[in-house]
This record gives sequence, C-alpha cells and structure tokens, in this order.
Amino acid sequence: MARIVMKFGGTSMAGIERIRNVAGRVKREAEAGNEVLVVVSAMAGETDRLVQLCREAAALHDPKEYDVVVASGEQVTAGLLAMTLQNMGSQARSFMGWQLVKASGIHGNARVEAVESGALDEALKSGTIAVIPGFQGVSEDGRVATLGRGGSDTSAVAIAAGLKADRCDIYTDVDGVYTTDPRIVPRARKLDRVTFEEMLELAGVGSRVLQVRSVGLAMRENLPLRVLSAFEDVPGTEIVAELGADMERNAIAGIAADRNEARVTLTGIADRPGMVAAVITPLAQAGISVDMIVHAATAGEGRSDLNFTVPRGSLTQARSVLEKEQAAIGFDALLTDGAVAKVSIVGVGIRSNPALAARMFETLAERKINLLAVTASEIRVSALIAEDQMELAVRVLHSAFGLDAEADHAGAAA
Repeated sequence: MARIVMKFGGTSMAGIERIRNVAGRVKREAEAGNEVLVVVSAMAGETDRLVQLCREAAALHDPKEYDVVVASGEQVTAGLLAMTLQNMGSQARSFMGWQLVKASGIHGNARVEAVESGALDEALKSGTIAVIPGFQGVSEDGRVATLGRGGSDTSAVAIAAGLKADRCDIYTDVDGVYTTDPRIVPRARKLDRVTFEEMLELAGVGSRVLQVRSVGLAMRENLPLRVLSAFEDVPGTEIVAELGADMERNAIAGIAADRNEARVTLTGIADRPGMVAAVITPLAQAGISVDMIVHAATAGEGRSDLNFTVPRGSLTQARSVLEKEQAAIGFDALLTDGAVAKVSIVGVGIRSNPALAARMFETLAERKINLLAVTASEIRVSALIAEDQMELAVRVLHSAFGLDAEADHAGAAA
C-alpha cells in the first residue's frame, strides 16, 4: 500500500463533468489499495473573479479579508469533489486548509510552516479519501492565509511531506515537462525525467508547469514528484534527485522564457558600500521580488547605475516605493522598461561545460538579439532581451542546443 497525494489544477476542476473525471481517477487509486489525499485548486478563472470582486469592493483592501474571499474558491471544489466521490460509492470527506496548514508571513503570500497530520492520518487509516483545498492555511493570528498564486502546488507538496507520502502527483493541463513551451516551438520534446535542480531553475525563470516554491520544498524533502495530464492517461515527467550516470540526455534540459519582467534603472547612485541594500531592502519589505541585479560603477567618478528586474505586475508599486525613498537613496533618475523578457538555458551540463554559455550568446548575436542584462547560476544562464524578440530567441536556442524533436514525433509535442 502506498500513500499518495494527487493535486488537480483549476482546469481539471472547471465544472461538474471534469470533477467527475477527477473523481474517477482518484477512485481508481483508492481501489488499487492506496491511501489517497487529494489537493484541489479553485475552478479555472474563479480566483481571478474573486480577486476582481475584492478590487471593486475596495482598491486598498485589508489583505486578511482578501484572503478570506479568495480562499473560498478551493473550498467549493473540495466539497464538490468529496460529494462526487461519495456519490460514486467511495468513502471521502473534505477538510479545510486552515485546519491543517500552519502558515506565516505576509497575507496573500504566506509560507507553510507545518502540517497538522493527526486528523488526516486518522482518516486515511479508516479508508477515507481526504480532499483538501490547496492555496490556504491558517496564520499565526488564527486567520485564513493564502500562499500566493500557484500555491496549491506548494500545499500538495507540504502535505505530502508532512504525511510522509510515497509520492506527489501533480495533474495539469499538460502531460509533462517539455524542453520549452510547445506553443512557441511545436517540436519541443517531453522529458521523461528532470532533476529537482533543473526543475527549480526552470520554474524560477518562466516555466509555469510547477510553482517554484513547491519544487524547492520537494527538493529539500527528497519527495518524488510526477507531472501528469489530468485529461489523458499517458506517461508524464518524473522529478528526481539525480538522472543517473548511465542516462544519455542533452547537457541542456530546456529553454525557459518569461514575459513577466520589467527593468528598473536608478542612475547617479553614490558608489559606496550599502547602496544596493538601500535600494533592495524597501522593495523586499513591500513584498516585491527583485532579480537580475547589475551594479555598474563609473571609474573615478564615485557614481554608479543600478539595474534590476521586478515582476511586471509589481512595477507600479516598485516605482512608488523607490520614489518615496529617493532622498534617502540619493539617485538622479528612475527609469523603467516594461517591454522586456527573460530567456534562459537550464541544464546540469552547464556546471561542467562553460562553452554552453558562449554558444547561447553566439546564437543570440547571430540573430542580432541584444542582451540588456545577464545572470547565471551553476546550472542556468539567463539573458534579458526586448520582449518582441523573445519567441525568436527561444526557437533559435532550442535548435542550437539540439532540443528539437524528430520530425515524425513533432506532432506529439504540439
């Protein structure tokens, strides 16, 4: 008998017929003798609808009340799935996220601290299928707290880790992890296996198959993950610690791209210790993520420019925060550019082969794609480019690193 967590996204839960399809999959796992926990997202589009209602009610709303509203979508699907399973003859019950998941941090983007496993253990031992709304927990002050967009993935992994599950299966509207977005490159290939490290980087730089926090948590807990289709019974992609020395695969696992980028430039900053912290700290306190930081000093002048990126949706807030801090920071001008994108190559092969980064830059140069900023990790190289060149960059890099599928298999990736 295995203990399995099955997570279903919003498109999987979009209406009663799809919920019945999910219930059928869950029932088959339970009838195979497994202990099953199911984590569900809200119906597709429901969270966006609830967010809009909050905005209409009050532009500057209380984040704690916001969490009460937006958490309701997952509660609806949890109850409906439990009802459907009961109607199919299965023993099932729903729980609420706030009964199980202890969270801390900022409301609307809280972090999982612990999972209360007692009630779930008791239900599983009695043969009950536990249905749990994702995306939510309870804060230190006893209020409902949500985990940020895509937080149901994190809920599923946290619950799987807390209940010592044998694996966590993430069911989505795609059938696995591809070498890049098949909508941009129809000949993208599905990967049978990818390492936690690679998936963490891919998720962090634009691949939206898994939420980055969920991958990081699974990596720390060494929890086996699988990405599977919610609509087709086909093999998916396994997320594993290591590929194995005997496995042959490209040095580059995939190409990721992200339009959700905006560039911020502060000019004329004093070139002295502590200035980067003076800029980044107030942004962090406002909950704004900062990436691709480039600090360039002008020799002999004592002044410098600071470039960095923020999520495009946070650009207005970032500008407001920095304008309030202008006197304290002492910059001359604040410039922004919302028409940029990030393209990245990711693969464990980068660790031992510096020529891969050179090939990336040469390939982009051949197509006259200008690099606005570059950052790298041990297994990733990212370049900031003009947004209107993003799809071209993805296509040429995908081909340059030998990731295109063979012609006779191309249709399967589309």
